[in-house]
Amino acid sequence: MRCYNCGGRLSEHDFCTGCGVDVALYKRILMTSNRFYNDGLAKANVRDLSGAIGSLRQSLKFNKNNIDARNLLGLIYFETGEVVAALSEWVISKNLRPGKNIADTYIEMVQSNAVRLDSINQTIKKYNQALAYCQQDSMDLAVIQLKKVLSLNPRFVRAHQLLALLYINMEEWEKAKRELDKCLVIDRGNTMTLRYKKEVDRMLASDENVKNPGKKKSEEAIRYQSDNEIIIQPVNVKEPKTTMGTSTVINILIGIVLGVLATYFLIRPGILQSAQSRAQEESRTFGEQLDAKTAQIVDLEQQIANLTEENNALHGQLDSYVGTDGTLQTFDSLLDAARGYIENPSELEQAAQALESIKENTELTETSEAFQNLYQALLTAIGPGISSDYYTTGYQYYSNGDYAAAIKDLEKAVFYNSENGDALFALGNSYRKNGDEDKAKEIYNKVIELLPGSERARRSQAYLDEMDAQ
Repeated sequence: MRCYNCGGRLSEHDFCTGCGVDVALYKRILMTSNRFYNDGLAKANVRDLSGAIGSLRQSLKFNKNNIDARNLLGLIYFETGEVVAALSEWVISKNLRPGKNIADTYIEMVQSNAVRLDSINQTIKKYNQALAYCQQDSMDLAVIQLKKVLSLNPRFVRAHQLLALLYINMEEWEKAKRELDKCLVIDRGNTMTLRYKKEVDRMLASDENVKNPGKKKSEEAIRYQSDNEIIIQPVNVKEPKTTMGTSTVINILIGIVLGVLATYFLIRPGILQSAQSRAQEESRTFGEQLDAKTAQIVDLEQQIANLTEENNALHGQLDSYVGTDGTLQTFDSLLDAARGYIENPSELEQAAQALESIKENTELTETSEAFQNLYQALLTAIGPGISSDYYTTGYQYYSNGDYAAAIKDLEKAVFYNSENGDALFALGNSYRKNGDEDKAKEIYNKVIELLPGSERARRSQAYLDEMDAQ
């Protein structure tokens, strides 16, 4: 524990031996924060995640710089399916302690996997759509959405709770109980889950009582009158058996008829209802499969449309590439760019656009030597200035986390000036952050080759070692 005033290590005294400031209250606050952290850790070990979240929040109220408490809170959020909340805690932790912080590993684990990020986004969108369906009283659609959410993230406690609540609303108690049991496996101390579980257990118990009612014994004596005398028959005294007569046979037949009628009117509807439920469940399953097939068909049709459009565009480019007299218009573009640069050297944009167009639409190795020499001379003349502009915009995109846009501009910066070491290093970082490690390794090797012994080369080698160690 260090002094908040001078940073010196504190002793058992209530004052700092380095600067003399009173640290009694400060030490009490830090110890309280640590006590809540230990309580949260103990609760997390027995999967009382809701209780652990409460304790860790209290710990952070006393000491917002408690890195261990913040990282553990992020892990618990991640365990309960709250990925966004977990990332928020880890980012705050990383900002508070940039170096030697395990939060870097957690963030990299989530952000380095593009498939996982897409799954997280889909989970959030589908859960919000399920909430919208609930507000519109479209309970069946909400149930379907929540099932899709749980197929993407089975540990999303709030989705389990909402699905259980929908089942409770539909009086499907057994399904609600299964969802709540899944919640309790993840978080044993969640108050909302326990409240729902209590209600479901009460309804299931009442259903059992209705299905198996207790038999009541009559406690009243049987009274009847014979002539002028009233006869009282004691309780539980059976009449003596008599031989089976016509009335007995009739009673038996009546009982059989009543049994048949009870079977027809009581048991048969239950069987029909069970069959209808199974049919509805199968219908919903087929509906989901049909939706998936429909989405696949729409996607394929869109791909066909895109390919047709691309084919038409390529034909248009080919028509514009070859002039009416058979000469290549690319030569004209290069000559116009060279003339524009000679007439006005400060206006580089037109020449740069012409060079980019030629690079994208022309195979330079198949052109004449004169064409290649003029192209290379013009590129050397305007390259450094254009490269600097693209490096500035590309690095700004990189700083804002838009790595795809950064790669686009930084590629152009390197194209115009292959010796721009800063642009080349930033390009390698952008590929690494964007998840393309093979391309990042290629760029880092170019940096080491271009700038041997420099700080850029040292950091590039460090990143290469880090990626190889994974």
